[in-house]
Amino acid sequence: MNRLTANVVKTLRLLPRTALILMLLAAPVLAVPTMRADAGSTIEAPALRKSGVGFVLLVSLRRR
Repeated sequence: MNRLTANVVKTLRLLPRTALILMLLAAPVLAVPTMRADAGSTIEAPALRKSGVGFVLLVSLRRR
């Protein structure tokens, strides 16, 4: 077996392992857009009542 054939065989043996590792690394990245596309499962909190306490605290804590 010459050197070229040995390199080709070595490359072909590493190719499936490399493809598997790349698929495992790319799976989470490719899954993110599909998870964000489903807007029907969004749960929103009810709107909070505004009581105006923030303005009172701002005025009372102001430096003189």
